[in-house]
Amino acid sequence: MLDNLENRTVKILDIEIPAPYYKPIAKEIEVFEHSYAQKLSFLLKGPTGTGKSRFIEFMAHRLGKKLTTVSCHEETSSTDLIGRYIIKGAETIWLDGPLTTAVKTGAILYLDEIAEARPDVIVAIHSLTDHRRELFIDKLGETIKAHQDFMLVASFNPGYQRGFKELKPSTRQRFVAVSFNYPEAKLEADILVNETNILEADAKKLVNIANKIRNLTELGLTETVSTRLLVDAAKLIRSGLPKRLAVHVAVVEPLTDDTEIVSALNDLCDLMI
Repeated sequence: MLDNLENRTVKILDIEIPAPYYKPIAKEIEVFEHSYAQKLSFLLKGPTGTGKSRFIEFMAHRLGKKLTTVSCHEETSSTDLIGRYIIKGAETIWLDGPLTTAVKTGAILYLDEIAEARPDVIVAIHSLTDHRRELFIDKLGETIKAHQDFMLVASFNPGYQRGFKELKPSTRQRFVAVSFNYPEAKLEADILVNETNILEADAKKLVNIANKIRNLTELGLTETVSTRLLVDAAKLIRSGLPKRLAVHVAVVEPLTDDTEIVSALNDLCDLMI
């Protein structure tokens, strides 16, 4: 099932669209496909930059389904997702939100960092994540049954602001859940090479830097080096920017504003690349 995944294409309107590059880490593709077939909601757990969004893009392409992504934040409300009345000329008309549209058309809806959204968002999706698979629109007084191809996918970072931005057990237990973490060193280097065409030797050095910083727990960093940051650094190196400078601006600077920690990390990185 997992052979030649990066070469898979999907034909839309007679145009072959290549799949987003994705390297499977475990059995996440198989689990997602079974979850989709059984009409189960899917939850991705893990730190930022570990490939959660790329995985969903890949799976939507693999299944040939439209993907709608909503990046949740503290102001994201159920109205933003479900829809609202708007004034158009002399009329007041109803405009479906991305959740309602996906429910009606059978798209995959991806709520990125769902724990960041307001509590009413969680309430709004509850009836979609159990046997009912329906959406109640209170402003219209209507209940919509989800299209048979609709799937709700969400992600969150369990370690981010622990205790403040957590999902309740009653919500987590409505999803099939898969944990994402940083790939093992060889796989992560392969990802950098395939994403950016950087030299393998340089990719390995970037991964070594990342793993070194990830193990420096005493620094108290809110987030550590993600694969996404390494891809950015690799792109800069591939474009001709000096390697140390690329690591400074793409890896170290995004991690912290503490000048002493920045200086210490820059010195560490300079020794490794």
